[in-house]
Amino acid sequence: MTSLDRDLSLGWRTDLIFARFDGHVDDRGNHLCVRTPGNPTFWWGNFLLFQHAPGPGDLERWMALFAEEITARQPASRHRAFGVDVRERVVLPPDFAAAGFTLNEATVLTLAPGQLLAPRRPLPPGVAFRVLDLARDGAAVVDQQVAVDAARFEPGAYREFAQRQVERYLAMQRAGLGHWFGLVAQAHGRPVLVASCGLFRASRRAGEPASRLGRFQYVSTHPAWRRRGLCTALVHAVCRHGFEAMGLDTLVMMADPDDVAIAAYESLGYRRGTSTWQFERPPR
Repeated sequence: MTSLDRDLSLGWRTDLIFARFDGHVDDRGNHLCVRTPGNPTFWWGNFLLFQHAPGPGDLERWMALFAEEITARQPASRHRAFGVDVRERVVLPPDFAAAGFTLNEATVLTLAPGQLLAPRRPLPPGVAFRVLDLARDGAAVVDQQVAVDAARFEPGAYREFAQRQVERYLAMQRAGLGHWFGLVAQAHGRPVLVASCGLFRASRRAGEPASRLGRFQYVSTHPAWRRRGLCTALVHAVCRHGFEAMGLDTLVMMADPDDVAIAAYESLGYRRGTSTWQFERPPR
């Protein structure tokens, strides 16, 4: 483990669980270069991570580094994405804004077994919790994610991205690192996946015990099934599975501090920690 790795905040450290599984995390001395060759259009699978906020002249330097270290190796990675791992609040510099970047904040949320609280609303009748098998259920997971997010992106490209992500999670499932989970309801006489998410741990390093730290992935509810308490019920069931079946002792989730969903997670006992900061620009 490099010095940069040791100093990473919990949010970024658990985020890199996935890139370390099937991609590359290379220490360049003053930043980490993260690449996921199997999914080059995944913005936050292909990015540079710095431990300082951008200063004068950094836009030009960071852009050149991204082109050299990522796009030159993966021409399909036409986006630009830079992570910043600092404790203080970060603002969008004028030159980054003028270049088309937006700044996003994500707050780390953590939960230990003794913190878990019961959801205020039980699952509605006819809705069941399932531990999914992505070899069988992967297409349904992709369909559900497309229904949630495709309006924000080009639908065909987003479906391809989602399929590649599910292939990654299937490989992690087969490696014994976690599962995808869902809530299944009956609609028009057939079962429908109405909410889903993943929970995974890091790969075991040689000579080390299995990680007891788990990271959630992409908690989402189908637009037609929102405002029924499904998200909270799903996360609660997955937390119990993580503690009881996977032997985890800390669960980590990232959330937009201004999103209404964060209140649902806090209602289950999650506690806020340090934020992470992301500068991103779509492909041009």
